[in-house]
Amino acid sequence: MAKTYKNLWSKIVSFENLLFAARKAQKGKRFKDNTAKFNLNLEKELFRIQKELSDKTYTPGRYKEFVIYEPVKRLISAAPYRDRVVHHALCNVIEPLFEKTFIYDSYANRKGKGTHRAIERFNSYMQKYRYVLKCDIKKYFPSIDHEILYEILLKKIADKDVLWIIKTIIQNSNPQEAVYDYFKGDDLFEPHGRRKGLPIGNLTSQFFGNVYLNSFDHFIKDNLGCRAYIRYVDDFAVFDSDKSRLREIKGEMDKYLESLRLKLHSIKTRVFPVKNGCEFLGFYIYPYYRKGKKANVRMFEERLRAMQAAFRKRVITIEDIKRSVQGWIAHVEHANSFGLRKNIFARYTFGGRLKTEPCASRRVVEQ
Repeated sequence: MAKTYKNLWSKIVSFENLLFAARKAQKGKRFKDNTAKFNLNLEKELFRIQKELSDKTYTPGRYKEFVIYEPVKRLISAAPYRDRVVHHALCNVIEPLFEKTFIYDSYANRKGKGTHRAIERFNSYMQKYRYVLKCDIKKYFPSIDHEILYEILLKKIADKDVLWIIKTIIQNSNPQEAVYDYFKGDDLFEPHGRRKGLPIGNLTSQFFGNVYLNSFDHFIKDNLGCRAYIRYVDDFAVFDSDKSRLREIKGEMDKYLESLRLKLHSIKTRVFPVKNGCEFLGFYIYPYYRKGKKANVRMFEERLRAMQAAFRKRVITIEDIKRSVQGWIAHVEHANSFGLRKNIFARYTFGGRLKTEPCASRRVVEQ
């Protein structure tokens, strides 16, 4: 029987944990207005959150919503800053309890994992097997069922106060894209009556998203015996040298995901020969070669053109440009991209005086 945890609430609402949460929440956002305002009266704000949590009077604020269109159209939701502090305070305490149960090859939003390590692992499996079953869950975050998620968390968390804040955060999720999929046993109204969807952009959503598919990971690894399986959020793959075996596995996946009220994407879920390459996390990956997606390269060039215009108007500095370019280089260096970088950086100058070049130190070089 899985171990359950009690006596967690005092750790979550302790001032030390709330202060640690505030420091984590402000990373990369210290100079934003809402962060600066909160930090101006930091101790007062933290004591206020502590009292609201202790009294059970805490209520999450409204999300700020915006839409992005790359790589696909998504609704991004930003919680108010004080709510992000609460999210960090919760995850500081409960995330390590679940981390112990995650499989090795789950790479999203975990310390020591991440996109590039997932790509390296994916590539290593391509060199060992002939075929890959590449999978994607249809509208994953909008489809996460609140009741099922809460029941999963209930198996690990036995502290009623912690369950209260978890339920408060889940139930106060803003409306997501409507998903009305039917599953075995549903009547006409079942898909319409269930609360679904977690906001993309929340720390808690990222964590809950990993927890929601954790039992699925173990089903693939332990029950089906798939040694070469990797997952990053709702993007996952199984490798084997037997194509028919992968088709059988796909059928077993369909059955298991029904218990979570999820479905595989009918177009994005396919079996590929690894020699033909496969898209994964923004790269086209072949057994001994990788390249970036053309759409991502176009986006970066558009950003360079925008930075040129902003630099000429003195809206941004060369330091801003350096940081942006270095981040992109650090990403595409995980593909065979030297020629691509050389070609791009040869065509973009800044004010006639500054030029970017691909080099070992990843610097923007002043001419």
